[in-house]
Amino acid sequence: METWQRNLYILWMTNFIMGAGMSLVIPFLPLYIQQLGVHSLSNLERWSGLVFAATFLVSAFVQPLWGRLADRVGRKFILIRSGAGMAIVMAAMGLAQNVWELFALRGLLGAVAGFIVSATALQATQTPPEQAGRALGTLQTGAVAGNLIGPLLGGILADTIGIRNVFFLTGVLQILATIVVMFFVKEHFHPNTSANQMSDREFLRKLGNTGIILPLFVVTMVMQMGYLSIEPIVTIYVRQLQPHAIHLSTLSGATFAAIGLGNIISAPRLGRLADQIGAQKVLLVSLVIAALLYLPQAYVRNVYQLIILRLVLGLAIGGLQPSIQALIRRYAPTSMQGRTFGFNSSFMFAGSLVGPLLGGFVSSLWRIESIFYVTSVLFILDALWLYYALYRYRSHTFFVS
Repeated sequence: METWQRNLYILWMTNFIMGAGMSLVIPFLPLYIQQLGVHSLSNLERWSGLVFAATFLVSAFVQPLWGRLADRVGRKFILIRSGAGMAIVMAAMGLAQNVWELFALRGLLGAVAGFIVSATALQATQTPPEQAGRALGTLQTGAVAGNLIGPLLGGILADTIGIRNVFFLTGVLQILATIVVMFFVKEHFHPNTSANQMSDREFLRKLGNTGIILPLFVVTMVMQMGYLSIEPIVTIYVRQLQPHAIHLSTLSGATFAAIGLGNIISAPRLGRLADQIGAQKVLLVSLVIAALLYLPQAYVRNVYQLIILRLVLGLAIGGLQPSIQALIRRYAPTSMQGRTFGFNSSFMFAGSLVGPLLGGFVSSLWRIESIFYVTSVLFILDALWLYYALYRYRSHTFFVS
């Protein structure tokens, strides 16, 4: 087995653990905040939103810094740093005595995070270009699967061993994953001194001059916004479709998880297709299909139709991130890919932050169905911009390292 293939298997497993660790708090976070002394319903809702958002907000700002450091010292080092940092902070959350401490620790988690983006950058730089789409698509499914199963595991574990012990157990699993990376993941790293001395301002200026990389970042943000825009209203929409449903929470969870399941199924296959026919073609077609699939979700008659449409949407969206990563792999030189993937991750976290806010705002301003129209328009506009960028600048390269 070649080194890049062995790395892929190991990083898939560790991405799964890290993805699950980041998402397992979702079911019991309000309950934990309540245990920490917040009892008023309005304060509980406010603190739940703030504590949940703190990680994404901080991560959006610090990811490029870790990406730049990865280009200097190697992606494996950043993987180990991030894994160890996340394990320590996650375990510390189980020791929080008040909501302010939990809020600070969630922000600190965002500051030390970056495991998944570093794993992506490492895999991209160590994989042959002709295999990049398939490898990155497969790697993506590890984090997606972790994000899907995390809330389910978190709820079960919280009821079984207690909320605080969930944090301790997660920290242990994350430090074990970090040890596995330390001993078994291999990286052939050759730093480029001249590229690493480039300032962020100079980097961003040259990045903008390409006309291609920035649209790819925006695709990442729009994809994440569309994925999470329904999160704050999914239960309300399901209740509207099935007013007499007995298992409302189960139906809501299935609705939200369907898109992730579709993503897991299609990402490796569409990544392989991108290697064969070109990542830009898969990316554009996936964007247009996703835009079209958002519209009928506003006209469904029952929740089961919605779940099926969300599953099919996940199949289409599965081609986005592997194609984006393959194009970054193509246009960004190896010596600058850590920083480029870092900025791409920042846009992803920005989408994670803006998506639920957009969904809540649009649905409160108009009807719930309006969020599907807005998201569809965003995808179409993004596809048009990307088409213009890719085919106007298709003969351009990034900047010479």
